Amino acid sequence: MAIKQLTSIEDLHQFVQQPGKHLLLKHSTTCPISAKANEEFQAYMNENESASAAMVLVIEDRPVSNHIAEEFAIKHESPQILLFEDGEVRWNTSHWKITKDSIKEALNV
Repeated sequence: MAIKQLTSIEDLHQFVQQPGKHLLLKHSTTCPISAKANEEFQAYMNENESASAAMVLVIEDRPVSNHIAEEFAIKHESPQILLFEDGEVRWNTSHWKITKDSIKEALNV
């Protein structure tokens, strides 16, 4: 399954409200740490193609990024990955902690 890019708050709501587990990466296209986190995210997705995943570009789509922090009461960080299940954040981490293994672990809990 392809990684969907969320560019509006409506996109975000549709993504989060789906049943099941969904990964969301908040990615900065100008940050080397975020580039590494994105590589780890992509590596996970390449091995787990059925996983539901989306990305928000924090600079290009700042209103969506800000909305995530406000709506789910999670301090904005970039890069940041969130695991949603049934419309709620079940897990999140940021920066160097975003690894293929940490994602796998979070989804298997």
